[in-house]
Amino acid sequence: MEIFVNLTVNGLATGMLIFLLAAGLTLIFGLMDVLNFAHGGLFAWGAFSGIWVYTATGSFMIGIIAAIGTGLILGLALERFIIQPVYGNHVQQILITLGVMLVLSEMIKVVFGPNQLSARTPSYLSGSWEFGDIIIIKYRVFIIVIGALVFGVIFYILRNTKIGLIVRAGVINKEMVQALGINIKRVFMLVFMAGAAMAALGGMLLGPYSGVIYAEMGLEFGILAFIVVVIGGMGSITGSVLAAILVGISGSFMAYYVPDLALAVNMLLMTIVLIFRPQGLFGVKG
Repeated sequence: MEIFVNLTVNGLATGMLIFLLAAGLTLIFGLMDVLNFAHGGLFAWGAFSGIWVYTATGSFMIGIIAAIGTGLILGLALERFIIQPVYGNHVQQILITLGVMLVLSEMIKVVFGPNQLSARTPSYLSGSWEFGDIIIIKYRVFIIVIGALVFGVIFYILRNTKIGLIVRAGVINKEMVQALGINIKRVFMLVFMAGAAMAALGGMLLGPYSGVIYAEMGLEFGILAFIVVVIGGMGSITGSVLAAILVGISGSFMAYYVPDLALAVNMLLMTIVLIFRPQGLFGVKG
């Protein structure tokens, strides 16, 4: 029983980290129709800038703020100077964002050095709770709570606020929204920045979770995020969170019971879903 609970908590925590990265990706693609392969680079930059500030100041919260700020700034620069010229052209988006992804990874080595950075868990989130034979690690619960809060906030904004209505209307008919006097380009830029900030937050939270961060982590987790977005359905936040949990838990159990298949289980999961639902779990056909 304790193994089942521990593996489930581990899987949920991993799933929420992937969700923070995939949520921004699915927002940017589903709402703005932009294929952003540089998203993993924003994740890695959030990790390095946040952990570096956290180590220098000793404050985990300041590290989180620094990571989110880095995501917002990089998101603004990326959308303004790289993405805007290639709106509507997926081939150019793929090529240019792949190039940006490589540049961002190499720039991490230039700014922070080529070595890995270690990250410790803040003292108030260290340790665990014990319930009989079951041990729950506090930091993993913290990640699950943050992921659930982010999902709730995004879902509420998109469904129940004026800005959510504008974004959804802009996706359907940009010209109509523009004719109403709303600067839809600025709205989309803010959506892009929000997606970049979520990716950076996910990178920052990964540091104490894994204990170490490295420049190539963006590409590794970026692939996982794309798998989650495909499984959940393009543009669906609900689909992304469920797919991320599915990927996290299946990876956790496979790593324990069948380690040889741990790396392949995500691709296998995606293949099975696409066979029965090509549009993803919550995607809309056509």
